[in-house]
Amino acid sequence: MPSGRKLRGDTMKRVLVCEDEGSIREFVVINLKRSGYDVLEADSGEEALRLYDEHKGDVDVALLDIMLPGIDGFAVCRKLRELNDTLGIIILSARTQEMEKVGGLMMGADDYVTKPFSPSELVARVDALYRRVVSARSREHANYLDKITSGDFVLNLRNRTLLKHGQPVELTQVEFQIIEYFFTNPQKALSRTDILNRVWGEDYFGEEKIVDVNIRRLRMKIEDDPSNPQHILTVWGLGYKWAG
Repeated sequence: MPSGRKLRGDTMKRVLVCEDEGSIREFVVINLKRSGYDVLEADSGEEALRLYDEHKGDVDVALLDIMLPGIDGFAVCRKLRELNDTLGIIILSARTQEMEKVGGLMMGADDYVTKPFSPSELVARVDALYRRVVSARSREHANYLDKITSGDFVLNLRNRTLLKHGQPVELTQVEFQIIEYFFTNPQKALSRTDILNRVWGEDYFGEEKIVDVNIRRLRMKIEDDPSNPQHILTVWGLGYKWAG
């Protein structure tokens, strides 16, 4: 599983902001800097990818506008996710249509923020995602070899891999956390709120629907027939459970 990540000896928190509207970008950058983040600024998708390539070992979170000149935010999101499965990605969009939100998440984003947004909401969302990224990275390099086997699947908690029939399944850090939660609670019905609190944190500002989108994405990766899932089952009126 590609990580595109090296360990840093410092505690710098670096965010890549890709927004073509100068006033909005300045607003975002000022508030992130006030909250202790080092910020890389891009006004196009091409510039964002160039900056990421230049600083790829040092970027923790990326904020991506959808409507960009040239390469759009969806394409940038997809490319960044291909390069790094633990990078935190937040989509920024003025569009409130459901498909726009779902589209960003299906491309590999971890969260979305709809414009207009308050400084406190934006920083809170970045903080929450940054903590998850750092926690996942720390666990990835921890000195333990825990493995959990469930049917045809083997989850390795040290190198953060999932194997199905011995073949690797590429997961984002959010998807891995959901699978880990399932594997440690087999056959237990987990509500959307349970999953949201465990993976996104109790202080998450967003909607529970983000859980459903990630479940849909996971089923596409691990189920033989995603339309007839045998492993991640829906518990109607509640949430989901892992059937092994």
